[in-house]
Amino acid sequence: MEPIIHNNLITNHPEWNESYYFVFYDNTQKLGGMSRIGFKPNKNEAMTFFFLFLPDSSAAGYFQTIKLKEFTNRLKVKGMSHGWHFDKTWDYTFKGNMIFVKNSRNLPDVKVNPKLIQYVQPVEINLKFNPLNEPYEYSKYMTPESLEIGKKSGDKHWEQIGEVNGNLRLDNEKFSIKNCLGQRDHTYGVRDWTGVGNWFYYVIWFNKNLAINPAAIITDDGRLSTGGFLFKDGKNIPLKAIKIIDQQFEADGLYPISSILEIIDNDGILHSLKAEVGPIIPVPFTDDKGNQSILIQSFGDFEMDGIKEGYGTFETLRKK
Repeated sequence: MEPIIHNNLITNHPEWNESYYFVFYDNTQKLGGMSRIGFKPNKNEAMTFFFLFLPDSSAAGYFQTIKLKEFTNRLKVKGMSHGWHFDKTWDYTFKGNMIFVKNSRNLPDVKVNPKLIQYVQPVEINLKFNPLNEPYEYSKYMTPESLEIGKKSGDKHWEQIGEVNGNLRLDNEKFSIKNCLGQRDHTYGVRDWTGVGNWFYYVIWFNKNLAINPAAIITDDGRLSTGGFLFKDGKNIPLKAIKIIDQQFEADGLYPISSILEIIDNDGILHSLKAEVGPIIPVPFTDDKGNQSILIQSFGDFEMDGIKEGYGTFETLRKK
């Protein structure tokens, strides 16, 4: 397992942060969640979000920002904890009240329009993450140009796939999570949400022996910073190149609909990946100069090389 914190590498940039992301999806119950914990030592700030996508297509959200008193390897913010262990397993626990909305797109608007809230109820999760592969570090296999373009999205980026077990309680309703797939990531460096023009990041599972995690930043002049890996039969295979064949967005140009990618892995094998977005939670960002961007969190459906029934996250970031 990679080092948990990198406080010896902190720069003076106010947006330097170290963050930890976790996502899981129970494809049999159509129930998934994603959580992020992030620390900005130069701002004395810590944050977390936790989103749930529910079987009836509704969604729930939790967001907290607090003062960071000390930057340590205890990854806990308010009710959310990402607990690491020396045996390389992780525990993800949460206990708190979440806001539920019928339409997932309405979640960021509940502050200005509380009538959008369907209800607020206590939620509790206790999940165990058992790794299926060795952590994959993006920058180790990225080209110098991709690293330069990607500077505003972090310096180092680890990804790891795992099997998730445990339980989730929504008020008095309990869901057992058994042998479903999940993934964690860990990044550090400057993360400028409004300084990156356009990115996509997919975490896609087909089964315990096949998964793919492509990501790219697209500049205004069309250049790409690409990274990611293919996990196949126990092996991490770096992605050598990604070509965007098609990307479809709604009329506002912000909310994704679908994409088609051509991907060449490090073994020289060409892969065709088709993606369709599911329910969307938009996360808006505004910097101190008024620049705005929208991060889309969603689970989608995927097909690779004719293999259907892929599922996982469909994430995009777009400037307004």
